[in-house]
Amino acid sequence: MVALVIVLTLSVVVIFYIFIIPFTLLQGFYLTLFHLLFGHWLLIMIVFNYFMGVFTHPGRPPQGMLPEVVSMCKKCIAPKPPRTHHCSVCNMCVLKMDHHCPWLNNCVGHYNHRYFVMFCVFMWVGSAYVAITSFPLFIDQFRNEEPRFQPLKFWIVNLSLDLALIEPLFKESPPDVMLLASNFSDVVVEKKVIPKPVLKKLTYNCVLYEFMLCCGVCAALALLLVWHYQLISRGETSIEHHINKSEAARLKAAGKIFKNPYDFGTKMNFKMLLGLEYERSFWRHILLPSMHLPYGDGLTWRSSTYILDPSSNPKTL
Repeated sequence: MVALVIVLTLSVVVIFYIFIIPFTLLQGFYLTLFHLLFGHWLLIMIVFNYFMGVFTHPGRPPQGMLPEVVSMCKKCIAPKPPRTHHCSVCNMCVLKMDHHCPWLNNCVGHYNHRYFVMFCVFMWVGSAYVAITSFPLFIDQFRNEEPRFQPLKFWIVNLSLDLALIEPLFKESPPDVMLLASNFSDVVVEKKVIPKPVLKKLTYNCVLYEFMLCCGVCAALALLLVWHYQLISRGETSIEHHINKSEAARLKAAGKIFKNPYDFGTKMNFKMLLGLEYERSFWRHILLPSMHLPYGDGLTWRSSTYILDPSSNPKTL
């Protein structure tokens, strides 16, 4: 899956350089400059957060003394700290495990949760940006039989391809047959149309591929981000969502109300996830590449009802 993500992202970037950027040149120098700066910033943030999510270990309980234990893992035969769950794919316990992501080929846990979320956010922004930017070119290629804009102006290459299409006809056709060939035009032989040159088809296929792929990724990531926004705003992971839902139903049947102990409100929940406590800047640590650590060590967690003091915790093993 990692290779697929890299190939798809690389294909979008290459097509953007070859087809979209030349199209923006027709709309003005300053607009093209904006696309170059904004597009490269997005690309850097996508690549950085993706590879950090892939190569950053999500975190696992250390061997030996633990400050707090809530249960024992039946598969690892080891104590589990709060919010720790066992991943059957990685075959280990993961601190604050959210889920195992096949696109990262890694678990999403305490130390790479931020990278996963930020990758999804920047990838969504990038997909929407490319789809919006390529939309006029997509309409031009899709509706018009003879598009007004042809970004591939490599005349020598195009002429060589045209001659390659025409040369066999010289050998097979009588001398008095009229041949008409031009760059990005059809070849007419005795009123029969020869297929269009390769580069013209390539332009159409690449623009269509770019626009449809980015629209699909943008829609899929929008649903995923809405789901994770709800989870983060409630201070829970994907696994904890199902646990808390079952616990809330059980307590409701007993006439009680369930309170998630790790919910500090939407704003504070996001600050804790993004590691923006201790006067860290959103502009420096979120909008630019940053390897700062998340809140806490993943072994002990403060709750919305009390702050755990590990030095006075009697459950230390």
